[in-house]
Amino acid sequence: MMNKYSIAYGIACAMHREKAELAFTYQNEKVKKRIENIVKKEFNSNIMLPCDVNETRSIYDLFQQLKKSWQTFDGFLHSIAHANPKNLSGSYLDSLTQEDFIHAQKISTYSFSAMSKLSKSMINAGGSIVTITYIGSSRVVPNYNIMGVAKAALEASVRYIAYSLGNQNIRVNAISAAPIKTLSSSGIKNFKKMLKNYGDINPLKKIIDIHDIGNVAAFLFSNLSSVITGETIHADGGFHIMSAIENKN
Repeated sequence: MMNKYSIAYGIACAMHREKAELAFTYQNEKVKKRIENIVKKEFNSNIMLPCDVNETRSIYDLFQQLKKSWQTFDGFLHSIAHANPKNLSGSYLDSLTQEDFIHAQKISTYSFSAMSKLSKSMINAGGSIVTITYIGSSRVVPNYNIMGVAKAALEASVRYIAYSLGNQNIRVNAISAAPIKTLSSSGIKNFKKMLKNYGDINPLKKIIDIHDIGNVAAFLFSNLSSVITGETIHADGGFHIMSAIENKN
């Protein structure tokens, strides 16, 4: 969770409302200072652990530290993505480098698989793992570029991890969120135009917010979704069913 405007915050609000006990991670001390009052006051949690997914050792240490508070738990949210800002404007190929490609995949995609692998022995049967994706994984969204490729790999990972953990009765799903104004999305060129276009086209004519995504996540973490796994659930007001241009006739 980066701040009160992040999708992870909206999900934490929904899970707290449903009486879940929550633990939080932070990338560095700067982020920790930004969120620790929120974690303590709003979510009544004293579990805040460092995790920089750029370092596999940090992910391992996260779950070792978590064991001091929880020997087992019911699942986790992966809401992590990053790309070099220069890759989020213009043509995909113009700014592409091997280094940037590997970075986007490592942070946005590999981290999800690594966290699933290192925590699988701690997750209770009937547990749930959820990650956040976007329709740019399956359709070309101008300027989304390298993140679209990373999200496509993330969604494939969801399916393979769901198969790997199915015999432990652990569910694995992704939420394909609508465009939402967050710190991360602000780095995408013409995001405001993208948001307006989305609001005009989706059948519900609704701008989805972080709390709407939180409600979907609460469902996926609950026993109400006990037979759903390996899915990408679109929480976008139906935008994904529409063609690029709405027919007004």
